[in-house]
Amino acid sequence: MTPAPAPAPAPGAAPALESSPAPAAAPDAAGALLDVRGISIAFGGLKAVQDFSIAIPRGGLYGLIGPNGAGKTPCFILLTGVYRPQTGSITLDGARVNGLPPHKIAAAGLSRTFQNIRLFGELSVLDNVMLGCHLRGRHTLVGTLLRTPGHVAQERAMAKRALDLLGIFNLGDRAQEQAKNLPYGDQRRVEIARALATEPKVLLLDEPAAGMNPQEKKDLALTIRRIRDVFGLAVLLIEHDMGLVMDICERITVLDYGVTIARGTPREVQDNPKVIEAYLGVASEE
Repeated sequence: MTPAPAPAPAPGAAPALESSPAPAAAPDAAGALLDVRGISIAFGGLKAVQDFSIAIPRGGLYGLIGPNGAGKTPCFILLTGVYRPQTGSITLDGARVNGLPPHKIAAAGLSRTFQNIRLFGELSVLDNVMLGCHLRGRHTLVGTLLRTPGHVAQERAMAKRALDLLGIFNLGDRAQEQAKNLPYGDQRRVEIARALATEPKVLLLDEPAAGMNPQEKKDLALTIRRIRDVFGLAVLLIEHDMGLVMDICERITVLDYGVTIARGTPREVQDNPKVIEAYLGVASEE
């Protein structure tokens, strides 16, 4: 008897997981803090991400690049649980996290910034960063309403941590300003500080240099290295500024139409014919 076909997912629902053979690990998967193996997702006939794998060690500073529409941001969306991969696995510090809701993935230690800044403009800079601290908070309804000593002490500790993070970005003196009044580059820094306030193990940065002038980009490069070293976390960077990517990333993965076409050191990626063809339209010599 022929089995009935699987029912189609409801409109707007996250695609269901498919059973498939265990995907191959990325070449440098041994000891990886973030180990992504063969994740894919398609929307109708559009294959946004196909068999994407990456392995980032603790303290690694990796880049994810590709032309517009290559599938970079969809990878971040899959990693953070907004959509569930249809195939493959995502392991963070030894625990599989794909299938968990976004807030649980964040609590597990994976945080991100956004291509379009998503601050609360009417709130102060300090309050925006403190919102990230609340992921690790232990508030109760009674404590919040009655302002118990424990609640007040926790709020003070969060404010201190938020101020310390703002100090890393030289924004401590602007803590009480409304976030919307800061220059664009400073708003980017506030967003990174808020992501760090969640105490991540892996930090995903989606085009952090967008809108910055050359000096701000140089400062950003130094800051990214510093937070990697100070906090001991791994960083995965999406960025269109090739100068920044080639300067700070240790290894780079290149996507084109959702497919990984190259991975390696900055020099290896720069010299790869497929990468040159994807960016410049120059036919490779293969």
